[in-house]
Amino acid sequence: MTGTRIPAVRLGEGGPEVGVQGLGCMGMSFAYGPTDAGQARAALERALELGVTLYDTADAYGAGENERFLSPFFTAHRDEVVIATKFALSIPEDDPTRRIVRNDAPYIREAVEASLKRLGVDVIDLYYMHRRDVNVPIEETVGTMAELVREGKVKHLGLSEVTADELRAAHAVHPIAAVQSEWSLFSRDIEAKVVPAARDLGVTLVPYSPLGRGFLTGSFTNAEQDLTADDFRRQQPRFTGANATANAALLEPIRTIAEAHDATLGQIALAWVQQRATIDALPVVPIPGTRKPNRVEENVAATAIVLTAEELSRLEPIAAKVAGNRYADMAFTSAGRE
Repeated sequence: MTGTRIPAVRLGEGGPEVGVQGLGCMGMSFAYGPTDAGQARAALERALELGVTLYDTADAYGAGENERFLSPFFTAHRDEVVIATKFALSIPEDDPTRRIVRNDAPYIREAVEASLKRLGVDVIDLYYMHRRDVNVPIEETVGTMAELVREGKVKHLGLSEVTADELRAAHAVHPIAAVQSEWSLFSRDIEAKVVPAARDLGVTLVPYSPLGRGFLTGSFTNAEQDLTADDFRRQQPRFTGANATANAALLEPIRTIAEAHDATLGQIALAWVQQRATIDALPVVPIPGTRKPNRVEENVAATAIVLTAEELSRLEPIAAKVAGNRYADMAFTSAGRE
């Protein structure tokens, strides 16, 4: 798929149309080790050529550096792209390695102004609450976000890592266009409650880490041995020690199916996520991250792969066998609140 544009789907009931696959931009300047800036910029351009129009970042990625990196691309293609960024992870000045979750109104207003400035735009297309501060009622948080819509600073609202009840409560205050959660062959918790809630409310699912942070591609088998010291995957339980060894064995059915399709492991993992739109009857726009144009092409080509019922059945048991949590501290996610 080097010259074909992917189909489009709408974010929420009143949101913009975007390609059925987006692009996660975090790794272009944060978390995954050294980046070739020229290759990353070429990846952005190639994605747009192929119909990828949803670009995902956050103010916490590199303490704003990711938004600054993306700004020239966004301003050059402002009418062609849908910009998604996030607030909620405050970085203390005395400890840049820490993240404090904040959902209070003063912080949200401070964050949106800073993101607008770094991005170099007048309005953010999709503004997410990155993480949930349980000390602030979600109705208050979304109420403040809704004020930003009325003021013309934000067009549409999104939530990340929320429970089904939190999504419903938020949607009652203001329409939510998209909910972002980890969803992959390794991470399927949201299928129990969040996916049905999103379907009922007309909210689009935006799966992050649909490639299991690269582990599902087979590009590394043990983070401590294979990745650079500054790669944060070395801190994630699934990718180190005995867990990594056990999880690498789970890739075998993916590998077999990939061979049958003359595809890569990553393409099968992405095709599975893309196919959840049909299986679960709701719009699904995964945002795999990459920094290379050829990987963009590979990922986008996965939108054309259709897995058979028998292949889906062979992939079904994988998630239940995964060793280790998604994060070392799962309090950072919605898992403990669902």
